[in-house]
Amino acid sequence: MRYFKLLDDMDIRDRWLPGEATNAQGHEIDDIWQFADGCPVQINERLTIPIGHPGVVQDFSITSVGGAPVVHRRVANIFSELAPGDVQVIPVEVEGQSEPYFILVATRTIRCIDDQQSAEVKYWLPEDERPEKTGTYRAVYGMRIDPTKVGDARVFRPWGWTVALLVSEDIKEALERSGATGMAFREVTGPSEVSPEEREHNRKLQALYERSTKPREAFWRTLGTMDDNFVIPIVVGGGWPAKSEIWRVIHRPDGRTLFVTDGLSNYFSDKAEPSVGFGLELALETDEPVENVAKSWQQLLLERIANELVGHEHLREPARTGILSMEVDGERMPEPLLTKEGRVAVLLGMDTPSLPGHFTMPDGQVRLVTVKTLMPRELTYLLEHGREELLHRFNQSHPGHLSKAWRQPVV
Repeated sequence: MRYFKLLDDMDIRDRWLPGEATNAQGHEIDDIWQFADGCPVQINERLTIPIGHPGVVQDFSITSVGGAPVVHRRVANIFSELAPGDVQVIPVEVEGQSEPYFILVATRTIRCIDDQQSAEVKYWLPEDERPEKTGTYRAVYGMRIDPTKVGDARVFRPWGWTVALLVSEDIKEALERSGATGMAFREVTGPSEVSPEEREHNRKLQALYERSTKPREAFWRTLGTMDDNFVIPIVVGGGWPAKSEIWRVIHRPDGRTLFVTDGLSNYFSDKAEPSVGFGLELALETDEPVENVAKSWQQLLLERIANELVGHEHLREPARTGILSMEVDGERMPEPLLTKEGRVAVLLGMDTPSLPGHFTMPDGQVRLVTVKTLMPRELTYLLEHGREELLHRFNQSHPGHLSKAWRQPVV
């Protein structure tokens, strides 16, 4: 028997995106994740599904956060007829639709993921400090299941990774014959997606990733309180050593906020050998209020500086070993920082007693390069008198290494 992961077909252009279920009062229900837990649910009120993003109506959709499948009657009927013991269909009203819709609940959970044949699996560990998740899957890539463990189930969720909704081949074929829209299928049986050589290479990269990221995260936590709620979509690819751009925000004493790059000192994924990458990480600290860290000018500035260093090798060595001044695009930057040309100048590598200049990784030393914003008058002074004289003036006055948009120049 072949089995498939049932997914939203996100290749459909301008498709609608349903939101999470709400009650009669229009409030989001308390447990929006219960529909994807792989067990029966008890609902005693009529639910409504709002449309978070209007678009082309689909017969099958999955809510963005809770992962609840929202299906048209034609889809619900196929599941009820072919797998009545595996599913529960809950009537819902869908915003703007007169046709009947249902939340589809898979009521069975089966321990069937084949760790060896899957491309990669990660587990929640005790040191992750999520005891309710310890021992379950943190991630599953290229999933493969052992069909001998499925029994007679036709619709189910895999134990430990219930975000996946799995269906048998006959269910898949019936859905395809119906012409129902919104669905995509990915097989989870058959040969592995990766060769033994690729698997060994991936394991080596994973070991290098752990070797780089865990010591660095431990260092970040010595500087203050990590903001675990700070989320910027991680950029995969590009010129960072391990091909992924990651950012951290650390809350420091006296109301200061520290923005740092987290990955310029990673191993080089194309070489798959231990290293500290570019040998540096950037750190921008401010004591000005930051309401939205992901959209703040400080974060945007740090990204632009990182892009300059990643894209220009001749800038990385002076940044790693000394003092470097540079200018970046000033779009969406505070007006007081803008030069006449619409750019923002910064000084990299200023020493400060409140932050260590280096930290140690298993494969070498990494420099923590401070980022200091310059007022336009300070940039002019630097070009006329040199960096050392400007540094002396910064060291003699507040705010020292802090980056601020609203302050008086020191010259």
